[in-house]
Amino acid sequence: MQESSHKAGFVSIIGRPNVGKSTLMNALVGEKLSIITSKAQTTRHRIMGILSGPDFQIVYSDTPGVITPKYELQKSMMSFVNASLEDADVILWVVDVTEEDINEELFKRVLHSEVPVIFLLNKIDLIGEVEAEKRLEVWKTKVKALHYLPVSAISKKNIDLVLGLIIQQMPVHPPYFPADELTDKTQRFFAAEIIREKIFLHYDKEVPYSCEVAIIEFKEDKKIIRIQAEIYVERTSQRSIIIGKGGAAIKQVGIEARKDMEAFFGKQVHLETYVKVETDWRKRDSQLRKFGYNNS
Repeated sequence: MQESSHKAGFVSIIGRPNVGKSTLMNALVGEKLSIITSKAQTTRHRIMGILSGPDFQIVYSDTPGVITPKYELQKSMMSFVNASLEDADVILWVVDVTEEDINEELFKRVLHSEVPVIFLLNKIDLIGEVEAEKRLEVWKTKVKALHYLPVSAISKKNIDLVLGLIIQQMPVHPPYFPADELTDKTQRFFAAEIIREKIFLHYDKEVPYSCEVAIIEFKEDKKIIRIQAEIYVERTSQRSIIIGKGGAAIKQVGIEARKDMEAFFGKQVHLETYVKVETDWRKRDSQLRKFGYNNS
């Protein structure tokens, strides 16, 4: 197809925490790029997933769930949401089948964007298609969108229909990225995210939310990748929890993270982890900048 008819654009995936946005982007791109846990507010950054076809390129943005920010880290997280909406050619507004009320913070952001909205009712595998259609009809009275669609990101139900609707709205434009690129993030970023996912899966209460992961060494040769990672917590007591009795807890995190890294990078991985205390890092601009958050 000629360059003049090539379509390319940006799609912002937004919604409340824990509505399945990350699972949805992974399904749309066909690769696991965003970490997935059952806990809310797992996503902290804007993660781009790139899907390229012979005559189109879609750049998806998985963003943190929309909340009213209470401290500096959450303010930075919401800045990623705002940036994705500013770039967007299409918005995927995602709710799940348990939601009934409009999130006012999210509604304001969508209202001011003035770009086409595709409204998705996710997790319909939990209730069935008949009940999903009933609930979608109710949402149609509350939210103005170009299209409304029931989907299941886990089972990939109607994901192909979502893709078709997005392509219809893409502007004519040359590709923004090379066709073989899947994301804008580095290997270091994904190594850190894989470790952070395991922390969310293995620890309860506030501990995972108080953790950040920094990759201090990433050395790759033909056969192996050697990674050193620092896990930061806010209090000494949290450090003890992360390490566990006799180091058992952090060892299990390392085993599972290394296994996922080897699958992701397609190469043997040697992983070393260290746990450090950085008091109140979530509230300090200097520390947030160090970890790649932008609070300007």
